[in-house]
Amino acid sequence: MATEYGQGYAHGDRPDLRGTGGADGRRRLPAGLRAPIEARTWKEFGYTLLSLPIGVMSFVFAVTMLSLGVGLLITFIGIPVLAGALAGCRGIGALERTRARGLLDLDVAAPEPLRPKGGGAMAVIGAVLKSGASWRHLLYSVLMLPWSLFSFVVTVAFWSYGWMMLTYPLWFWLFPLYGGQGGIQLYGDDGHRIYLDNPFEIGVTAATGLLITLATPWILRALTTVDRVMVQGLLGPSQLATRVVELESDRGVVVDTAAADLRRIERDLHDGAQARLVALAMDLGLAKEKLAEDPEAAARMVDEAHGEVKVALQELRDLARGIHPAVLTDRGLDAALSALAARCTVPVQVEVDLPSRPAAAIEGIAYFTVSELLQNISKHSRATQGAVDVWRSEDRLMLQVTDNGSGGADVMAGSGLTGLAERLDAVDGILVVDSPRGGPTTITAELPWRHA
Repeated sequence: MATEYGQGYAHGDRPDLRGTGGADGRRRLPAGLRAPIEARTWKEFGYTLLSLPIGVMSFVFAVTMLSLGVGLLITFIGIPVLAGALAGCRGIGALERTRARGLLDLDVAAPEPLRPKGGGAMAVIGAVLKSGASWRHLLYSVLMLPWSLFSFVVTVAFWSYGWMMLTYPLWFWLFPLYGGQGGIQLYGDDGHRIYLDNPFEIGVTAATGLLITLATPWILRALTTVDRVMVQGLLGPSQLATRVVELESDRGVVVDTAAADLRRIERDLHDGAQARLVALAMDLGLAKEKLAEDPEAAARMVDEAHGEVKVALQELRDLARGIHPAVLTDRGLDAALSALAARCTVPVQVEVDLPSRPAAAIEGIAYFTVSELLQNISKHSRATQGAVDVWRSEDRLMLQVTDNGSGGADVMAGSGLTGLAERLDAVDGILVVDSPRGGPTTITAELPWRHA
């Protein structure tokens, strides 16, 4: 599972310069001046405009069906009507998630699927009525109308008044030519009227329109932030369902890792110690046959068999250390990591500052994480020195492995670091890699602290 630290060089060495002139020109503009012409602003404006008609239809459907279902609950018909209302709201939620994905760049996963207990229509109706996601979709369909109405009015008012005032110098001549007045009427009564008709007033109007136009995208983003919260909070999976999915995924990683470890142990036993022991048995059998005829040859064969026994014992010790080292069980992380550092091909300084020993499972994961990272240093980093630091920070066990090698380690490259990150994630751990090209490399791992 070793990772080549130079792997990151293959990606991103040559930036893609095609078509960057226009983008760089836009990026040179300050964000405040760039916002009114950005695609994001127009997509959010389109989302807000569409929200009102969709909100009206959703509200009418939800309130009508809910009222009808509740009113008919005194009869059996009310139950399927109410289930139909919830199912329809789930369909509206699917539409809204698609709309948010396309216009708000918000990717919200679908809620947990219905799990009817048994077959038949009644099982499906019961699952719909018992689903918390269905009722959250109903709540969204009801709340969408008042919020979309408010967003629509605010957005259209600021957008239209801003662009109208900003472009006023281009079309104010229409008033004296066709309207019989000097310009936009700012104030008027029976005896006095004020028009925006002189150059100063026209300039002030355009400047005010510019300020409103520049402020509108940020007002729009604030409004759509509420939409994002509503879509994510009411139309997505619940926190409990998300956690269940994460645990199922982590369980799959743990099972796959355990199966891979068992296969590795079986392979090492079959190809290593077992093969040597078979050869040793054959050599001892031949030595036994030659014992009477050629004692000296038999003695040489026994001596060779003795050497094979030592090699087989060393392989078994290495295999046992790979499963779970005895020094870790007996003396803890400090001694076990020092033993690992002593076997590394480069000098490694180890510093362990722990008030007590963590749980055996966490201790084992920490040991094998450092072991994997030190193997990377030995094989791929071209480093001349390294360091291992272990400490506790509140309820987290922190591991940091550094080296002064060539760098370029990438956890996203689909290599050993990826598998290591998955193993840590299975116990709510985190792996953070900081490895610029040319080094140095700093890899930090966090594990939950659990008492022994």
